[in-house]
Amino acid sequence: MPETPEPTAGETPHLRRPLSYVRRTARLTPSQQRAWDTRRHQYLVDVRRETEHRVLSVHPDWRFDAAAEFGRSAPLVMEIGTGLGECVVHAAATHPERDHLAVEVYTPGVASTIVRAGHAGTDPADAGGAPGQELTNLRILQADAAALLEHGLPAASLDELWVFFPDPWPKKRHHKRRLVSPEFAELAARVLRPGGVWRLATDWAEYGEVMLAVGDGSAHFRNAHQEGNVAPRFEGRVMTSFERKGLDAGRSVTDLEFVRR
Repeated sequence: MPETPEPTAGETPHLRRPLSYVRRTARLTPSQQRAWDTRRHQYLVDVRRETEHRVLSVHPDWRFDAAAEFGRSAPLVMEIGTGLGECVVHAAATHPERDHLAVEVYTPGVASTIVRAGHAGTDPADAGGAPGQELTNLRILQADAAALLEHGLPAASLDELWVFFPDPWPKKRHHKRRLVSPEFAELAARVLRPGGVWRLATDWAEYGEVMLAVGDGSAHFRNAHQEGNVAPRFEGRVMTSFERKGLDAGRSVTDLEFVRR
């Protein structure tokens, strides 16, 4: 099926910032299409939009209700830009005591996450294609992340926020599109509880320096490894195909960890 179209920056007036993603068109594989058709309602949250044409927007009056979605009260972890779902599905499968939110704008990524969730975090190829136990502690939000942090999530509702390998937008004229900025740090601080953790990773060295400066420069966060220092690799971040590709290209990964004051 065609990729869900995204709004332009001007179509989301409350953000007042360029979008960190671009419009793409892609078709689903047969397994992704089956998962989308038969199981998306188990995982994909119905987000109220500003209008039917702003398909990734979040209505200012809409709020995500974790207790209603998961049927319990548990620590809540959100990953922004989950890609194919490798990291968030593994985390949900290995930590059933926590609830997990996957935020992804591209439909093939959402569908891939649903496929993986149906195999309880294992690679479908390793399982011979047979579905396993469904994950009850995972939900997917197909929406603009900045809008979710600005008003779609209740304040102080997250225990951890993960931003792994966001688009580095390497050209200088595109730096304004980067997700991680001082303005984004303000939004992250709004949704994280005191003591909550903001984890980041990038394989783009210059962007890593920017991320470090943003976190260290925010009055809402302290560097878990002292100001100016990067973090060791987060053990909960599994090696994804995207990260492996970067390493094969000779890039190194910067991990960062900040704690909400």
